[in-house]
Amino acid sequence: MGKRLCLWSAHYPPHRGGVEQYTQNLAAALAERGNQVTVVTTNLFDSTSVETEPGGVEVMRLPSHRLMNGRLPIPKRNGEYRRLLGHLDEQQFNGVLVNTRFYPHSLEGMRFAQRQGVRPAVLDHGSAYLTLGQPAIDAIIARYEHIVTALGKKYSPRFFGVSQASCQWLETFGIEAEGVLGNSIDADAFRALASEQSFRQELGIGPDTLVIAFVGRIAPEKGIASLVEAARQLQDNDMHFLAAGKGTLLESLQQEAPENLTLLGPLPPEDVSALLSQSDIFCLPTRSEGFCTALLEAGAWGCVPVITHVGGTDELIPTDETGIVLKDAQPETIAATIRQLADDWPTAHLKGERLRSLVDSDYSWQSAAERVEAALIEGAV
Repeated sequence: MGKRLCLWSAHYPPHRGGVEQYTQNLAAALAERGNQVTVVTTNLFDSTSVETEPGGVEVMRLPSHRLMNGRLPIPKRNGEYRRLLGHLDEQQFNGVLVNTRFYPHSLEGMRFAQRQGVRPAVLDHGSAYLTLGQPAIDAIIARYEHIVTALGKKYSPRFFGVSQASCQWLETFGIEAEGVLGNSIDADAFRALASEQSFRQELGIGPDTLVIAFVGRIAPEKGIASLVEAARQLQDNDMHFLAAGKGTLLESLQQEAPENLTLLGPLPPEDVSALLSQSDIFCLPTRSEGFCTALLEAGAWGCVPVITHVGGTDELIPTDETGIVLKDAQPETIAATIRQLADDWPTAHLKGERLRSLVDSDYSWQSAAERVEAALIEGAV
């Protein structure tokens, strides 16, 4: 018999990001297994307070302030906020999952679980401190993370990581994770989602040119500046770099990008799928990921991953049989690795094929939902 499950996530679509995709896909898979699922998030876009998504997932959006352009939602504890919480309290849930540990919204989710009489499960999605790329501000953010995490620990939650890297990162806060509740993908659906947009044709990229894709925020923490410099070092090779995403560095990099790199700006999911279907290598020299969604998406299309050691690489690239984990994010390291793959492309291509098989066989949302469901029900008191 299905259970009533409540997922708390400070961010949720239409806000876009890895945690948002994780929460939405997990909620849908849990509902498909016969559970009644409510997602509680923040209202950053003046959306409807309560709505039901296709598949039966209820989404409740609590009034919030958009601090740091929405990256740090702060509860707006007005009458509407109290009304919605009161409506939640009138229901009885069997399990509560809180995504991320360091938002005020996360603390609200833990308090809610306490009122419900269930022990919350807190799922960490990081493997490093949040960063804005400014040392003084980043030091304050790190201190903030420790303070909010300490407050959350008072509710005695069960902690999990979205990857092995996230579990290890929790040790920074004196937390021993109980296990991994990993990211997943509906690989068949993601491939079917692909639009008919032809990036090679539109940009005049020949069929024999090696295409290297980047999908992520055009921001310092994603390593985009290193990728641009690596592309510059590879201008004499038959390669073209395509970077999809938006962020603080987009405008400046558009002015200085080498001829063999095109910044595409933000793309809808269907165009991201099309881009990866037309790419040979996926390169993401990022500083930190909980469990990189873009790595799963690249794997669904058989792109050869070239990525730093972040969340998801231990699981998807345990050896160089399924991709390359960079020793660092320096442009010289990236350029040398891509050049080496290009020099023996038949062997490199097999890495992508093996990764695709691994993603197809082991990383479905149904298996992820089964693990989360078990964790939540075990936490009931």
